[in-house]
Formats: sequence, C-alpha cells, structure tokens
Amino acid sequence: MLFWHEEPRRKARIEIIPMIDVMMFLLVFFVLISLHVIPALGVKTQLPSTSKPEKLDVRTHAVVTVTKAGQIQLDGVDYSLPGLQTALIKLKQSGKDVDVVVNSDRDASVQQLVDVMDTVKAAGISSVAIASSRK
Repeated sequence: MLFWHEEPRRKARIEIIPMIDVMMFLLVFFVLISLHVIPALGVKTQLPSTSKPEKLDVRTHAVVTVTKAGQIQLDGVDYSLPGLQTALIKLKQSGKDVDVVVNSDRDASVQQLVDVMDTVKAAGISSVAIASSRK
C-alpha cells in the first residue's frame, strides 16, 4: 500500500505581541480623547498672571470661581454669596480641613473678589488662596 507523504499539520497559534500593541494603542487613544472631551468643572476664566507664582500644598480643596460677569460657582455649581456661605459651612462641617482656591477672572472687579473672600472667611475657613498663571 502506497502512502502519500503528508506534512505534519501545524497547530494554530495566537500571536500575542500584535494583540498587546493594539490594546496599548486603544488605551492611549481613549486616555487622550477623554482628557480633551470631558470638560473641567466650572466656567472658563482667564487667570491673572504673576511673575512668581507659588505652588500651594492643599489637602482637601474647594474651587470658587468668580467671573467678570459676576457669576460665582463652587466646584461647578452656581451660588449667590449667601448660598456660597451656606455651602462652605456644610463642607466644613463634613469634618475635613478645607482649603479654598479662588479662581477669579482677571477682569472681575476687586470688590467682587473681596466679597467672595469675606464670605469664605465668614464660613469659618481661614485657608484661602488665589489662583494665578505664570507670565
């Protein structure tokens, strides 16, 4: 009986290195897209600039945004001055030390900034910083 010479069958292999490359590409793609698609909390402001900004070590911080139109926000939620004080008192009563960062537009009035800082201090928070950008 004559047998044809058959080559041994090769087992199928799953190539893992190209699959890892594709997964890394997808991971980088989604991270970069999510950074640009998800907006930051609050309205956009043009920060005042300074020649020597200091890095602030904050523990738990709340961001108060003041726009040139007079709008006041705490962590992206609109408030009036009395409402801001109430919200800050509730935040302070949560038991954590709270630092407040005032993110004020460079064209906002000084009186508006002073009113916000007075409201923060009236809420019992003594650690207040004003955000600025480097010139």
